[in-house]
Amino acid sequence: MIDQNLKHRIDQNLKHQFLNSELRIRSHSRFDSIPILISNLTWAAMETVFQDYISSIIYWGSGGTNGFVGMEWKLGLEYVDLYLVHWPIRIKKSADRFKLIESDVLHFDIKETWKAMEECCKLGLANSIGVSNYSCSKLSKLLENATIPPVVNQVEMNVAWQQQKLLQFCKEKNILVSAWSPLGANGAIWGSHQVMQNPVLKDIAAAKDKSVAQVALRWIHEQGAIPVVKSFNKERMKENIQIFDWKFTDEEVSQIQHVPQAKGFRGERYVFPKGQYKSIEELWDGEI
Repeated sequence: MIDQNLKHRIDQNLKHQFLNSELRIRSHSRFDSIPILISNLTWAAMETVFQDYISSIIYWGSGGTNGFVGMEWKLGLEYVDLYLVHWPIRIKKSADRFKLIESDVLHFDIKETWKAMEECCKLGLANSIGVSNYSCSKLSKLLENATIPPVVNQVEMNVAWQQQKLLQFCKEKNILVSAWSPLGANGAIWGSHQVMQNPVLKDIAAAKDKSVAQVALRWIHEQGAIPVVKSFNKERMKENIQIFDWKFTDEEVSQIQHVPQAKGFRGERYVFPKGQYKSIEELWDGEI
């Protein structure tokens, strides 16, 4: 059976439109109980779990539609609501994505990958398709040939990495931005205290009688993006959704705009001397 705390969390997320929340399944089998969970919920926007994420993630092995159609689906569903290209990276199916070597990384073709994603829509396997970790440049290349545009670009975004250029580009192209690492991923190898220990956010939180996390999430909401939250603590879940009945002053907005910027996850593991991306700058098309 699915963890009742998880079910409560999804109910709360759906009720308050945190529809893109990252929900890791804490069970011995990641997939077997998911159809039971979905059948017991009224979903405003049904997103299903694959590789531990609420939105399905695609990893390209041999290319083509094999990334979706050929995989062994254990979800017990006819389709998913949202299907994402996780990274503009192509790796061998046998590779350990946390310990990549240069020969594991294959050439990633933006055009052909998106054609396969569009085919998933045409076959009725996915209602909507999107991308993750795409720069403005990569989105532009995708849109040159797309017949079905991406509905979402899920990227690292928080007050310490505000993504203003990308936000503006996505707004102009009618692409929703989903913000992962909204609190700076403190505790992750690549995470930092730049959000939760930020003096500007602390001062604003004290002035408004809010937590630093609430201030950080409210800022993302005011940018028109959706924060990807993942706490399993019920009190924090309640706190996370208490951000809609207040807003920042113009002075506070200005203060946050001047927070020093630094990207957390830079993607060094995908950069190799003879690979497709030979530097961090190439991986992000200079948008770093």
